[in-house]
Amino acid sequence: MTLLVQKFGGTSLGSIERIKAVAQKIKTCKDEGNDLVVVVSAMGHTTDQLTTLASGITLNPPQREMDMLLSTGEQVSISLLAMALNELGLQAISLTGTQAGIITESAHGRARILEIRTERIQNLLNQGKIIVIAGFQGTSLGIGRISEITTLGRGGSDTSAVALAAALEAEKCEIYTDVPGVLTTDPRIVKSAQLMKRISCDEMLELASLGAAVLHPRAVEIARNFAVTLVVKSSWENLEGTTLTSNKKHIVSKGGIEHRSPVDGLELIEHQSVIALSNIPDRPGIAAELFEALSEGGVNVDLIIQATHQNNKNDITFSVKEDELNNANAQCKRLIDSIGGEISSQNNLSKISIFGAGIMGRPGIASSLFQTLSDAGINIRLIATSEVKVSCVIDSASGKKALRSIGDFFKLNDKQINLNPVSKDNHEPEVRGIALDKDQIQISVKNVPDKPGTASIICSTLAENSICLDTIVQSERKHNDKTKDISFTLKKNDRNEAKYALEELIANWKGAIIEEGNEIVKISAVGSGMPFTKGTAAKIFRALANKKINIEMIATSEIRTTCIISEKHGEKALNEIHSCFKLDNNDID
Repeated sequence: MTLLVQKFGGTSLGSIERIKAVAQKIKTCKDEGNDLVVVVSAMGHTTDQLTTLASGITLNPPQREMDMLLSTGEQVSISLLAMALNELGLQAISLTGTQAGIITESAHGRARILEIRTERIQNLLNQGKIIVIAGFQGTSLGIGRISEITTLGRGGSDTSAVALAAALEAEKCEIYTDVPGVLTTDPRIVKSAQLMKRISCDEMLELASLGAAVLHPRAVEIARNFAVTLVVKSSWENLEGTTLTSNKKHIVSKGGIEHRSPVDGLELIEHQSVIALSNIPDRPGIAAELFEALSEGGVNVDLIIQATHQNNKNDITFSVKEDELNNANAQCKRLIDSIGGEISSQNNLSKISIFGAGIMGRPGIASSLFQTLSDAGINIRLIATSEVKVSCVIDSASGKKALRSIGDFFKLNDKQINLNPVSKDNHEPEVRGIALDKDQIQISVKNVPDKPGTASIICSTLAENSICLDTIVQSERKHNDKTKDISFTLKKNDRNEAKYALEELIANWKGAIIEEGNEIVKISAVGSGMPFTKGTAAKIFRALANKKINIEMIATSEIRTTCIISEKHGEKALNEIHSCFKLDNNDID
C-alpha cells in the first residue's frame, strides 16, 4: 500500500460541515488503497482567538504557558476529525505531537524538530488505522528528561507534515489549502497569475522567503533536504495542484530533521572578471540599456550589484568569465561614451559560494562565511546573496585557501566541495515566478573600512540580535579615505533593533554613518533556467524602465534577480514583469 501524508489547514477545518467534507475526502483516498497520516491545524481562527484570550490577561505571557494554550487548538481539530472519520466507518485515531513522537528543541514558541520517533505511528498503520496528528506542536525533553509541550511557530503545521513524510519515507506529502497550488505571482495583485504544475524546491524557497505565503520556508527546506515529493493542492477542487521537486537525498538520522547544517555545498569558480561602471546617471532605463547591450553582444553576465545612489549618480558592478572581458568592456565603453561615467575592470578573480536550504533565514551563516574569509586574510570584492546561496568574489590567488578554510569551518566532505563545476543546461524556464515583498526596509552603513572582516562584523552584530538580512550589497566604489558602503534589506519590524545594534558598532569607525533608505519594496524574478539564458536581467530592467520606474538597488544570485524600487511602484512593477515573461500563459509548466 502507498503511504501518504496529508495536511489540512485551518480554513479547510473552519466548521463542522468542512470537517465532514475533509473526512469524506480522506475516505475516498483510503478507499483507493492508501495508508494515511493526516496532519491538521487548529480550526479557522482558533489560534488568533486563543492569543486574544491571553492578551486579555497579560501583555507579556510566559512563552511556556502560551505553548500550553495554543497547542489546545490542534487538539480540538484532531479529535473532531477522528470522530468524523469513525462516523464514516473508518478506523481513525488522533495523536498530539507528543503522542506522535515529534521531538523538538526546548525553545518555546519557535522550536525546531530534532527527530520523530515513528514506532507508534508505524504500529497503528500496520493495524490499518488512519492517524490524525496535531500539527504545529511537539515535545522537548527538558531538565530531568521531563516532557514539555512546544510549538513550532509560524508555518508549524506544514513543517510537521513534511517532517513526518521524511521520517516515515512516505510516497508523498500533500498540503491541502484554500488556493489551487503555487501561482506565478500574487493573484490579488496580478489577475492573470497562473497555476504552476511544478517547481523546484530551490525556486520555491526563494519565493517563500520573499513572502509567497503558500508554504513556509521551513517546510520547503525539509522537502528539499530529504527529497520529499511535496504537492500543494486545493481542499475544494479536484485539481492536480503544484508538485515540488528535489534532487537531494539525505539520511534522516544524521544531524536531526531541522538541525543539520544548512550548508551542504561549496564551490569555487575560477577565471572570473569584474567590470565596474561608476558615476553613471541615476535614472530609469540605464540598467536596461547596459544589460541589453551586453546581451546583444553575446555576453553572459553572472552577478550584478547596484548600490544605493549618490548625488544623482549610480554605480553598477557585474561579473563575467575572463574570456568574455574584452567583449564586455567594449559594450560598456560604447554606453559610457554616450551617457557619461567611468569604467574599470579587473581579472584574476574567483567566485566562491556556499549553498543549502534556508541559508539567509539563519542569521549566523553569512556572517560565518565572511568571518572565515577574514580570518584567512581574504578581502571580499563583491557579495551576492539569496535564500539558497551566498557568493563572494575574491582574488584568484586566495581561491584554494578560501576553499579549504570554508570547507573546514562548515565540516564539508570532498563530495560536497566542487572546483570549477560544469553546469549543464537544465532546459527549465528562465523565470518561473515573480514575488513582491512589501515587508522590507533598506539600510546602508556608509564609510566602513575596506578591509577583511568588515562585512563579517556587520552581519554578525545583527545575527547576535537574531536579525536576518536578505539582500546584501557591498559597493565597489571606494571613498577618498579608502572606505566603502554596505547596504542591505531586512524586515520592517527589525528596523529599530538593527539601527541600535549598528550604532553601537560604528562608533568604533571614524566617519561611518547609518543611512535609512526611502520606503521601498523588493521585486524578484526566480527561475532555475536563469543561469543558462542570456538577457534575463535586461528584460526585467527594461520592463521597469518602460514604466519609468527607477531601480535603487540590484542584487542577483544564480536563480534570482532582485530589484529594490520605490514602494509606490510595487504593484505596477509586478504586473509589468509578470507580463514581460509571458507568465499569464495558461500552460505554465
